[in-house]
Amino acid sequence: MKNSIKSAVIVFVVLLVFSCNNTKKENRSNETFNEEEVLNAEHILGNPEYLAISYGGYRENDRDIQPTIPELKEDMKILNAMGIRILRTYNVHYDHAENVLKAITELKQEDPTFEMYVMLGIWIDCKNAFSTGGGEPNHDEESERNPVEVNTAIDLAQQYPDIVKILAVGNEAMVKWATSYYVEPWIILKWVNHLQGLKQTGELPEDLWITSSDDYSSWGGGDAIYHTEDLEKLANAVDYISMHTYPFHNSHYNSEFWEVPEDEMHLSDKEKIDAAMIRAFEFAKAQYDSVANYMTHIGVNKPIHIGETGWATTSNGQYGKAGSRATDEYKQGLYHKHLRAWTNKEKIACFYFEAFDEQWKDAANPLGSENHFGLINLNSEAKYPLWNLVDKGIFEGLTRDGKPITKTYNGNLDALMKDVLVPKTDYPK
Repeated sequence: MKNSIKSAVIVFVVLLVFSCNNTKKENRSNETFNEEEVLNAEHILGNPEYLAISYGGYRENDRDIQPTIPELKEDMKILNAMGIRILRTYNVHYDHAENVLKAITELKQEDPTFEMYVMLGIWIDCKNAFSTGGGEPNHDEESERNPVEVNTAIDLAQQYPDIVKILAVGNEAMVKWATSYYVEPWIILKWVNHLQGLKQTGELPEDLWITSSDDYSSWGGGDAIYHTEDLEKLANAVDYISMHTYPFHNSHYNSEFWEVPEDEMHLSDKEKIDAAMIRAFEFAKAQYDSVANYMTHIGVNKPIHIGETGWATTSNGQYGKAGSRATDEYKQGLYHKHLRAWTNKEKIACFYFEAFDEQWKDAANPLGSENHFGLINLNSEAKYPLWNLVDKGIFEGLTRDGKPITKTYNGNLDALMKDVLVPKTDYPK
C-alpha cells in the first residue's frame, strides 16, 4: 500500500467483442492434481480455493520493530483458517519477508498439510527517492539499492521454491502520482527481463511467475501518457498483469461515481449506501476492463489479476465524516463481498488489501485511513466483513497476540450502523 495520492480517471469503456474475461483469467483451477504435483502460480492464481491477500504483520507504529516468527505463525494460522493460501509482501529490505517464509516453513514442518504461498515483492524506486539521496527524485535513474533488493529476492526464491511462486518487481513504481519515487517503465522492464533470464538458465524455477504490480493507469487503462513502447515491451515480458484499483481513494479524488444521483434521493439512507457500494464495485470492474481492453489493443493475451484493492474503515481526513464519508466497516464489508464474489466467479486472483491493520503507515496520525485497511484490527477483532467467519467458528482455538479473534462492536450490527454515513461529495476537495 502507499501514502501517495490516489488520483485516477474513470475509464468506462465499451467491452470489445473479443472477450477479455477469457484472456485475463487463464488458469487451471478446474483441473485436478496429484498429491505429488507441486502447485505453481498458474495453478493457484484465480483459483477460488486459493484466495489471496496483501499481508503485513507489523503490530507497532514503527516498522523497525519487526514482528517475530511466533507472531507471524499466529497470523499464518488465522489467514489459513480464512481460506487464504497466497500472501503478497512488498519488499525484502526488512526481515519481515524472510521471516514470513521461515514461519510458513516451520508450520509446514509441524503440519505437512499446511499450505501457504507467497507473491514476494521487490521494492523498486528512483534515484533520490523520498529525497533521501541528497537531491530531488530523478525518475530517469534508479536507486542504487534496487540491485540489492532484486538479488535478495532472488536468494529467497531459490531458498524457498516451494513457497515463493511469484516475484513482483515494484509496487506502484510506475504511476506518476507516486512523485516521491516512481521510475520509468524501462527500469521495471530491465529487472523483469533479468529475472526471466535467470529462469531460462535454471537459476530460478522455470514455473516461477514474474510480474510488476501497479496502478491500473500504469498498465494502460488510463491516460494515454502511459501508452509507451516500453510499457508494451513490459506487458510482453511479464507472465501476467497485476493491476491495482481503488474506488475508495477515488471517492475523494474522482468522486463523480460516489455522488448520490437525483433518482436515488428518495431512498432510505441504507439503500443509498448500498447503491453507492454497487457503484464503487462497478468502478473497480471498469478499471479492470480498461486494462484488459488495452492489452487486447496491443495484442497481449495474458492473465490479468488484481494485485491490490481494498477499503479503509476509519479516517479523520478526506474520507471521513468531513470528507467523502467512505470509511466504516459496513462499506468495507460490502466492497469485500462484491469483490470476492466477482473475482471468484471470474477466476481472477484478488490480493485484497489487507489482512490486518498496520499502524506504522501513518504513525503520526492514529486515525489516518492508511492505518485502517485491515480486515482484522490491532485488538484482534474481526471487522464486519469477517463476522460470519467468527460465527462459523473458524477462528476457534486461534489467537493473535494472545487474544482470541472476536467481533468488532461485540457483533452488534445496530451499533455498527450508527457509525455509517451516506456518501458525501459536496465538500472542499
